[in-house]
Amino acid sequence: MSNDALAHPDRIRASHWITVLRRQFPELQAELTPSPHRPDLGRRRGGAERHGPSAPLRLRVSDTVRDITDGVVELEEAVHDRLGLPPTGRGTVEVRLARLAGLLERVEADPLLMRHLLDEVSGMARRCSGTLGDAEPVVRLRGRCPLCASVSLRAFPLRRAVLCINPGCRCPHTACGCHADRAHRHSWPEGEWAELAAGGALTLEEITAALDGGSTVVAVSR
Repeated sequence: MSNDALAHPDRIRASHWITVLRRQFPELQAELTPSPHRPDLGRRRGGAERHGPSAPLRLRVSDTVRDITDGVVELEEAVHDRLGLPPTGRGTVEVRLARLAGLLERVEADPLLMRHLLDEVSGMARRCSGTLGDAEPVVRLRGRCPLCASVSLRAFPLRRAVLCINPGCRCPHTACGCHADRAHRHSWPEGEWAELAAGGALTLEEITAALDGGSTVVAVSR
């Protein structure tokens, strides 16, 4: 069995969000580069033209680039300090994220550090997507949550996860984030879809179809 198959769900989620952030951060930086081929970001309501992108939008993008850059540097330094590793070397955001991904197996042994890393990278990835104007697709799934019996199962394709959106839902595992944080919603990452299907709420084929391009019924911005 591979190490990935044995990985803790938080490690799987952290790896996913690092991948998302590594993919989207260059797109965010590109928004700061003037291009004659990019649609005018400064178009006024009613179709009136403005010369160049609007200042508030450019400021929002530059603030997000700066905050994510600082956040990734601080996160890598915190991980190295907690694990007793030498000081971090120089590197772009993408290089630092790749190095963090390479440390996830060691981070997994420290639940508090893993939760901190997961919270940080998922938050930065969502902010990056929100600044880019992306909305997170959500697919409503049939059947009831096997934990709380509510009709509250939703598939989040970007996260590659199924969540129960019932705020009162709690799983039996006290180490899960749904016990530690009231805002946390219990989720089933890709490695747990078969377990979810085994609960009888829906089939594995339905879960996979929803995550791989099912009918989107609602979208939420980050």
